Amino acid sequence: MRYDAGMRTWDIFCTVIDNFGDIGVSWRLARGLAHEHGAQVRLWVDDLTVFQRMRPEIRPDLAQQSCDGVTVCAWRPDMADPSAVRAADVVVEAFGCVLPDAYVAAMATRSPPPVWINLEYLSAESWVAAHHGLPSPHPRLPLTKYFFFPGYTDQTGGLLRERDLLARREQFVQHELDAYWPSLGVPAPVAGEWRISLFAYENPALAELLDAWCTGAEAVTLLVPEGRILPQVADWLGEPGVHAGDAVRRGALTVRVLPFASQDEYDQLLWACDLNFVRGEDSCARAQWAARPLVWQAYPQADAVHHDKLDALLARYSETLAADAAQVLTDTWRRWNGVSDAPDMAACWSGWRAQRGELARHAVDWQARLAAQPSLTDALVDFAENKRLSRRDEPPQ
Repeated sequence: MRYDAGMRTWDIFCTVIDNFGDIGVSWRLARGLAHEHGAQVRLWVDDLTVFQRMRPEIRPDLAQQSCDGVTVCAWRPDMADPSAVRAADVVVEAFGCVLPDAYVAAMATRSPPPVWINLEYLSAESWVAAHHGLPSPHPRLPLTKYFFFPGYTDQTGGLLRERDLLARREQFVQHELDAYWPSLGVPAPVAGEWRISLFAYENPALAELLDAWCTGAEAVTLLVPEGRILPQVADWLGEPGVHAGDAVRRGALTVRVLPFASQDEYDQLLWACDLNFVRGEDSCARAQWAARPLVWQAYPQADAVHHDKLDALLARYSETLAADAAQVLTDTWRRWNGVSDAPDMAACWSGWRAQRGELARHAVDWQARLAAQPSLTDALVDFAENKRLSRRDEPPQ
């Protein structure tokens, strides 16, 4: 059943851990709740300087400010007085961040208490469906937290997607793409050329991939927004001083450095390219909505436990691919994520070129499959409203 949040209040708490991933997801969610559901949303962020990179109008020195219909609050350690903040109707901990004790105490004074949700990281692993929606009662206070998992099946919470996202992409691809490249100061692509975006963590496999592109038979234009991978690209080029606006050619490869992109600008880059290298959660999800082939780099974790997440998404993403294309995809993703027995990037790239058409077709099909499911924002509102209505008439605990 579909509910509308109306003017219900939501508080979303976000700690900035993985550069822009955590705040990126939290901001998309906050904006979707405000724009699409009419909710009053406060987004509590512990590092507004990082948020400012994404939204330059944010002022890190302000305790509270309005941005695109969302109230952005500085989450500071001195939140000590429970009476100073009224807890919202729905409270979201993004990615398991720990709420301030004072705020939890404020939650406990409300009757009925807020719907408290721990928004987990996106994963395609099979155990996610069994844990989605499970309650966790507070050991001392009359509060219950629920675990909400984004995912790829109707047993999970879906993926973040604005209601007009696919229409905006279609408009861009059909009517705006020709003007896009000149707007970046980049020539229009020539026949047979690859346009590839690179957004990645530091990666030992990068040099062999750049070598393959440099010595290949087809022209490759690599578009690199300013970020963590740029120093490594610059080292390979032998050009340590590269910055936004520079273009450096090595053999068949041309590297073009782009300014740091806003979320909307990054979406357009994903829509425009033939292949997107992405990392973490937010850019991975956006690349899937782009309906373009992608290579994903999972957030590196100790003891390579991120390889389980990698293999789970690989299995789900490739299940309808032709066998040869599925093997190329698997080899490339695993090599890019440091799996030692995978073929080197030169072999992976050779296979990718041979399977270019099938991988492109599959990316469009995959997007359509995902679009048949509710978006995470809609699913989260439905979940919260169901919990609120089920407890509305309960006596105070």
